[in-house]
Amino acid sequence: MRLRVGRAGLPVALVAAAVVGAAVLVAARPEVRTHRPDAALPVVRVVTAEPRDFAVTVRAQGSVTPRTESNLVPEVSGRIVWASPALAAGGFFEQDEPLLRIDRVDYEVRLRRAEANVQGLESQLRLARRNLERARELKKSGVTSLVEHDDSENRERVAAAALADAQAALEQARLDLARTEVRAPFAGRVREKRVDVGQFVERGTPVARLYAVDYAEVRLPVPDADVGFLDLPLDYRGEDRREAGPAVELHASFAGDEHRWQGRIVRTEGEIDPRTRMVHAVARVEDPYGRGAQGDRPPLAVGMFVDAEIAGRMVPGAIVVPRAALRDGDRVLVVDGEGRIRPRAVEVLRLDGDVVALRSGVAPGERVCVSELEAFTDGMRVRTVEEGA
Repeated sequence: MRLRVGRAGLPVALVAAAVVGAAVLVAARPEVRTHRPDAALPVVRVVTAEPRDFAVTVRAQGSVTPRTESNLVPEVSGRIVWASPALAAGGFFEQDEPLLRIDRVDYEVRLRRAEANVQGLESQLRLARRNLERARELKKSGVTSLVEHDDSENRERVAAAALADAQAALEQARLDLARTEVRAPFAGRVREKRVDVGQFVERGTPVARLYAVDYAEVRLPVPDADVGFLDLPLDYRGEDRREAGPAVELHASFAGDEHRWQGRIVRTEGEIDPRTRMVHAVARVEDPYGRGAQGDRPPLAVGMFVDAEIAGRMVPGAIVVPRAALRDGDRVLVVDGEGRIRPRAVEVLRLDGDVVALRSGVAPGERVCVSELEAFTDGMRVRTVEEGA
């Protein structure tokens, strides 16, 4: 006998079957175990602290100045009859090279007069000496008086003095004639020309401004705190300093390119600036206007502004880390063996460009964090990646 389900009871049967199926699935489901997910640890970059010898470099800035700068001054007066082509702004000249000539006609006339005066006085002196000898012989024989003898002796002395004065005037006339040609006192360059051919110049009037080019100098202000890192040549009274100062590398931008010159500290100035507490060291560069090994390098011209790197002392066994590792000026973050951050106070030896040398606070082999962390706590766990990996 078959059970027949009416059309009206079909939905009810389907629902009942679904309920039974769902109950079976629920009863057969596997047991689900729940657990808390691991927290995501921040990743930081670290460097391993290793001791090494650290060469200190002290940086400074200054302007190039000439070793010597002076006025070209004629020692006689007169009209300029010739000027050297080198006597122009920017012109080069060598030591003892003629730069100006002053009309010498008047000085030739004075020289001839002085020579003639000397010849006349020489003749008078010879006559006075003969008369003195005659007077002495007559005195011995008792023919002449003591007064006449003394008078002859006095005339001889006056003639000798007049001749000496005339000879000095003759020497002065020769000097003045030679000084009509004005020569360069040193090898140098013309900064400014103030006269030209045809002008009358007075003795002692500056006619040009010159400066030496055998070497240039740069006055470099060094902070008092940096002086201890440099072997500066200090001068003491009564001592002759002979040792050379530290090497200096100068660099400047010219015509869109960076150029470098090598020099050396040769002296320090005699006082400390009371306002800035700076010690001024003077660097010297030999042959600043020579081409040197670099044929395209421009001259180290007077007035050029340069940056200087002064070679300092070597510090053995310093811990050197990237400057990004330093926080708040005197702290670093050390990652211990368990991967936990430990803030550490340090003593900074020297900040130099992108690195910092530490005197104490970090032991060799420790890992130092160089990543920027906005927030951290002592003991916070991190994952590490070696810098440069």
